[in-house]
Amino acid sequence: MDRAPRDRDSEGRARSARPRDGLGRPLPYGRAGVARQDEGVVRAPRETLETAQKLLDEGKPFHAHEVFEDAWKSRPEPERDLWQGLAQLAVGLTHAARGNAQGGVTLLQRGAERIAGYGDPYDVDVSGLTAWARDLTERLARGGAPVDPRAEAPRLTLT
Repeated sequence: MDRAPRDRDSEGRARSARPRDGLGRPLPYGRAGVARQDEGVVRAPRETLETAQKLLDEGKPFHAHEVFEDAWKSRPEPERDLWQGLAQLAVGLTHAARGNAQGGVTLLQRGAERIAGYGDPYDVDVSGLTAWARDLTERLARGGAPVDPRAEAPRLTLT
């Protein structure tokens, strides 16, 4: 069976060129989608938080996750769990908004556990985020209906 060649980026890595909606779901080729975040962008921690917060406030948690993923891959080892945990929280919200309650619960729990031991580096509101994740997890476990990602967007920082 012949398959169409995979989409590749300029460095030859597999990367889907399909447009995506605001929650990161692939759309058919040729449809208008939401602009994707560039991959591999190295940002200062505050810029990462500001960019991700803007995306969360716009109801684009999948895209915020991509910003956190860049930080997780580029920041020093002692910080990587923080950024990975923030990415997991964003993906948990993505799943919840898509109607995948179980996926949302799983990722929200993992993300909250991963960031829990960090204090408040870069003014990240770790205790507020873990409380937000716990509350959303409980609501998803009870009902499971898709949530509005804008209405549920957490505040990332204390200031």
